[in-house]
Amino acid sequence: MATVLNADPSIAPGPWRPGPVTLSRQRRTFAFYGGIILLGLLPLLLDASPAWQAFGMGLWLPGAGFLATGGPWIILLPLTLLLFAVAVFAWFGAGAIVAPVIVWLGSAALAGLFTGHAIWQPSPYLAAALTALTLGWLQLRAHRKKAADIAMGKQRAAIMPMAVEQARARVAANPRPEVRELDDDQLGMMRYLLDRGLQPIDGFQGFDKRDQFQTASWRYQVNWLGSDLATAQTFYTPSFHGYLSLAQRNLVEKFLDRRVWDYWVLESSWGHLNFTDWNPAAKDNIMLTGYYGGQVLLYMSATGDMRYAKPASLTFRLNGRKAWAHDIHSICRSIYDNFKRSAYCLYPCEPNWIYPGCNFYGMRTLVAYDRLFGTRYVEEVAEPWLDALAREFTSPAGTITPLRSSLTGFAFPFPGSDLGLATIANIFAPDLAMRMWAPISLGMRRMFHEQDGRTIIAMPDKSIDFGNYRKGARTFGMGALMMAANEFGDIELAEAARNTLDALSERTERNGVLYYRKGSNMANCSIAQGLLVRTGDFRDLYAKGPDPRALTGPILGEAAYPDVLVARAVSDGEDLDLIVAPGAAGGSTQRLGFERLKPGRRYHLSGSVDTELTADPQGKAMLDVALAGRTRLHLSPMA
Repeated sequence: MATVLNADPSIAPGPWRPGPVTLSRQRRTFAFYGGIILLGLLPLLLDASPAWQAFGMGLWLPGAGFLATGGPWIILLPLTLLLFAVAVFAWFGAGAIVAPVIVWLGSAALAGLFTGHAIWQPSPYLAAALTALTLGWLQLRAHRKKAADIAMGKQRAAIMPMAVEQARARVAANPRPEVRELDDDQLGMMRYLLDRGLQPIDGFQGFDKRDQFQTASWRYQVNWLGSDLATAQTFYTPSFHGYLSLAQRNLVEKFLDRRVWDYWVLESSWGHLNFTDWNPAAKDNIMLTGYYGGQVLLYMSATGDMRYAKPASLTFRLNGRKAWAHDIHSICRSIYDNFKRSAYCLYPCEPNWIYPGCNFYGMRTLVAYDRLFGTRYVEEVAEPWLDALAREFTSPAGTITPLRSSLTGFAFPFPGSDLGLATIANIFAPDLAMRMWAPISLGMRRMFHEQDGRTIIAMPDKSIDFGNYRKGARTFGMGALMMAANEFGDIELAEAARNTLDALSERTERNGVLYYRKGSNMANCSIAQGLLVRTGDFRDLYAKGPDPRALTGPILGEAAYPDVLVARAVSDGEDLDLIVAPGAAGGSTQRLGFERLKPGRRYHLSGSVDTELTADPQGKAMLDVALAGRTRLHLSPMA
């Protein structure tokens, strides 16, 4: 089992201030801006040409230089401020740091060109006043938010002992079941996942297409699909490979399609000013390595297939001339190296923007890598990482700051919650995870409401589906809540989230496939994960993996999809216990292929059939089996 930390870096209630790196970056930003203001003042003090004076005022505030024209060009001031806001959004959304710089400096230069033989006399005073008012408004807004967060943090601290005690009691009361079998709903969602995973590698049917920069990107949909399938294989069907393993390999290799990852070409160019080497697993970009590395490792862990540990097995090919050869070792080494060299320890997704959430995924990936390959990456980076999380990325409210600029040190407004992060933190810092989860669990219980004899969660419908950016979609949040509740053993809350989905998100069953029409592809993946996991599953998925006997005993290696649905496949190293059900073809006779048998040995297949079969020299055997509903089969070697 990989190293799992028992650490809680939460900030205690009381005086709060930014962490040392954040404070240093903020002071540097203020000093730089102060220098820009002085630089803009020089043309006025030196009585330079009107053009230079207008340019100087334009350095104080985007568009302020247009005040110098004193004419109709002043209308460009509010337009510039609006364009600057869009440019900052582009910087945040796609790492385009050049966008706000171009708008700011470009508007100052244009103001100089549009200014006549003299500046409008009141313009310097108006520009100075507007700049001061803007800075004052920003400062007041920040002060009010900080005060509100501090108040919230005190409330959170007051309820924390009781909330944690109750949450821990629920975990203890709901141990993970020893015998696993996919029920009908789980099989229906597996059909949803498999239909996407088994399509041609270059196909994206059933995927949402919005952009390739933010949360609706194909890369996240690929990651979540692969992780869900690995979850099912690890806990329910570790001894079934066949189309389940094929779907995961397809998704691993689908990620290498340049349409999935070539966003980094643009982000490196306009974020790092790097126009030649767009290696997606070198500097920054934990939104690729942190997610993709985990997806690949879960496949390797569940199947024992080490193909992606071979050199160049994960090659990102841009065109006939440029390609970057990677494997699981270089991807995980990239995460480790970036953690080690970042001043924050946590490091950026988009150039200059640090999302702590993506860094949680990076730590999760290193836990699985350490377990599979015997490294100690998590142990080496854990202390500075958790310290940075507490001091640099924990708000006065005691929650994780969703987004911070590594360049300026300032946080950026971004919708986020500790909900999904608590589940991931449970992999490597369970005490921290519990303190993140317990207040959420308590708050959600206060929203319980009875509807048609079932408990649902009557929360405001103001959430965003991060898989398609649609507002008013509870589906994404309820899927994440169900997953977290099951992970932390809160069966009652998980059931309430599931009831809410069934009641409000247009549960749909079509040709054996279950999905929720009001949810994006990612939202449905989140729901599938919520249906699959039980207490502690997500932690063990990365930190422990499947029963080792599943990697040596007999397996079901061949079955037709969707004609055969595998609900259980577990081996004790000698026997194989199966539950299979008819899929699209209904009740019929289907051919099953058994592998990893002892060559030449006779086996007894019992259950709904009673027959014998003999393994060929390759340790394989085929058999036709009549499926009528769920069919239990047990394969055991004969004396």
